[in-house]
Amino acid sequence: MQMAELPNIVPALPELFLAGVIMLLLMFGVFQKGGLKDNDVATFRIVSMLSVVSLLLAVFLLIPIAGQRITTFADMFVTDQFAVYTKALVLIAAALGIIISSDFMERHNIARFEYPILIVFATLGMLLMISANDLVSLYVGLELQSLSLYVMAAIQRDDNRATEAGLKYFVLGAVASGLLLYGASFVYGFAGTTNFDALATLFASNAHISTGLVIGIVFIMAGLAFKVSAVPFHMWTPDVYEGAPTPVTAFFAVAPKIAALALLLRVMVGPFGDLLAQWQQIVIAISVLSMLLGALAAINQRNIKRLMAYSSIGHVGYALVGLAAGTEAGVKGVLIYLAIYLVMNIGTFACILCMRRGGRMVEEIDDLAGLGKTNPMMAATLVIFMFSLAGIPPLAGFFGKLYVFLAAIEAQLFALAIIGVVASVIGAFYYLRIIKVMYFDEPVDALDGHIGIEMKCVIAVTSLIIILFFVYPAPILSSAAAAAAALFAG
Repeated sequence: MQMAELPNIVPALPELFLAGVIMLLLMFGVFQKGGLKDNDVATFRIVSMLSVVSLLLAVFLLIPIAGQRITTFADMFVTDQFAVYTKALVLIAAALGIIISSDFMERHNIARFEYPILIVFATLGMLLMISANDLVSLYVGLELQSLSLYVMAAIQRDDNRATEAGLKYFVLGAVASGLLLYGASFVYGFAGTTNFDALATLFASNAHISTGLVIGIVFIMAGLAFKVSAVPFHMWTPDVYEGAPTPVTAFFAVAPKIAALALLLRVMVGPFGDLLAQWQQIVIAISVLSMLLGALAAINQRNIKRLMAYSSIGHVGYALVGLAAGTEAGVKGVLIYLAIYLVMNIGTFACILCMRRGGRMVEEIDDLAGLGKTNPMMAATLVIFMFSLAGIPPLAGFFGKLYVFLAAIEAQLFALAIIGVVASVIGAFYYLRIIKVMYFDEPVDALDGHIGIEMKCVIAVTSLIIILFFVYPAPILSSAAAAAAALFAG
């Protein structure tokens, strides 16, 4: 009897490594002395440190698989330069998410060793999503990520807002998963396969595109639009961002967004790339609505976490401009945008996590009044991030928007690019208002001056990257170009 050929596990080394790390860390946490207590700080610190090291090691495990396209596990898993680029962003975002959360979790007595493990679990799901080459493996990765995020949102169990946020996220996330599965069943029913390569071959052969297949694609896009919180599937975002603990919000704003946008790019450009005419109008509509809602709805927000929620909706709209172009230049623009978005948001949330008065977190924009006088360095770094989020040159945020708008113009989507610029100008108002409050309003009681060394390092590095990006953008630009080329070549 002939033995079945073993799958090639090299492309999945980072995922297998993280899966092993998760099991070891769970066993370590449970068997630590006092590890089953709710708030064993020593165990939390050790597990957090090991999680960060493991995530950074996983980045190096991407090196052996860079530069080539390999499929494995019955063609359900693919790795290429696109996957390597986006996985590196997700792993760095997850590591930074753990670093900036440690102090907050300890101060609020929620320093449970399960928290960093949940982040690694969610990250494993994101890596599987990015490398999905089949609608089945896509769903498995998506749910592995989502189930971890639901628990993280409600990890502060004695806080009503956090438990409400977790419940809302879970219920609406289940609806989105149902939409995705319903769409996948339509695609399988009308195309006869769920494999991305087989679907791409089918559509490239000018086969008849049935109405049922288009409906399936629409449902899949709806499920994925929920995961990136694009309008009109954004309804969970402001409440979850405000209710969840601030470090959890910081993680939600970065890593899952990058992974979901990467998945959206792979699904739309890969199997459905030849159906651009069928899905382009949907992406344009979602992009326009997201940009406009993100710009207009944030104007009246006084809570900085809700403001960042609407800001993230707007930024997803800008990123989708590149996807709407449906070209290699558009995908390159989105990938550049994601790298810059990662740095801007991690830096901004690190500053928000430093906003304490009398040991208590403050979240209102008015609490920043007079910060330019009471804490000039913190105010200066916040100015850098606000200007970058608004897209003011020569900061990095300007170049993120520039590349996606240029791709839209090259694809002759002039109206979309104009709407994007207008929305960006409107959105600049609420970023500039924060600067006005810090420098022109009368000071209230000063914020606590003590900031941990980890937080200082994160804020310093991210702000330097934002300021100096225009000096040497080549590493990001060339990596994004190679990743976009690999996605279209695949």
